[in-house]
Amino acid sequence: MTLAFVAIGSNLDAPLEQAQRAVDALRGVPQSRLVLASSFYASRPMGPRDQPDYVNAVVGLETDLAPLALLDALQRIELEQGRVRKEERWGPRTLDLDLLLYGDATLEHERLTVPHYGMKVREFVLLPLHEIAPHLHLPCGSPLSDLVAQCPRNGLMAVAPAPAV
Repeated sequence: MTLAFVAIGSNLDAPLEQAQRAVDALRGVPQSRLVLASSFYASRPMGPRDQPDYVNAVVGLETDLAPLALLDALQRIELEQGRVRKEERWGPRTLDLDLLLYGDATLEHERLTVPHYGMKVREFVLLPLHEIAPHLHLPCGSPLSDLVAQCPRNGLMAVAPAPAV
C-alpha cells in the first residue's frame, strides 16, 4: 500500500460539516484505509477576498489505488457533496479534495501533478500535514518541518479537533 496525503477544504454550506463529511467519505474509498487525520483549521481565502473563510484539514490514506484512480475517487466525493467546477480559480466551493502526495512519487499528468504544485507555500496545507506527519520529507528531499518553519501562519487557527481514525 502507498501512503497518500489528501488536503480537504470547504467554505460553503456549513464548511466544518462539509469537511467532517469528507473525512467520513474518505473512509469509504475502495482499496484504501484512512490512517491519519489532522485537526480542522480556519483559513483566509487564497483567491478572491470576497468569499467566506475556509475550513481545512489533511488526511493520510493507505491505498492500493493508482494515483489517477485515487483522483477519480476524490472527485466523486466532491461531486457527491455538491461541488460545482467553475472557471474561477480559487473561488468558493462546498468541497475541494487535493491529492498532495502519493508516497515518494512525482507525477506530471494533464489531470494531476504530484506533489501538489502549491503545497510548499500554503499554510492551510503545511500546518495540518505537519500535525500528522512531522518527520515527513517531500519527494524532492525537503523536510516538511523546514517548510513549516518558513511559512507565515496568515491567521490560520485550529477550530475543531482531529477526527478519530
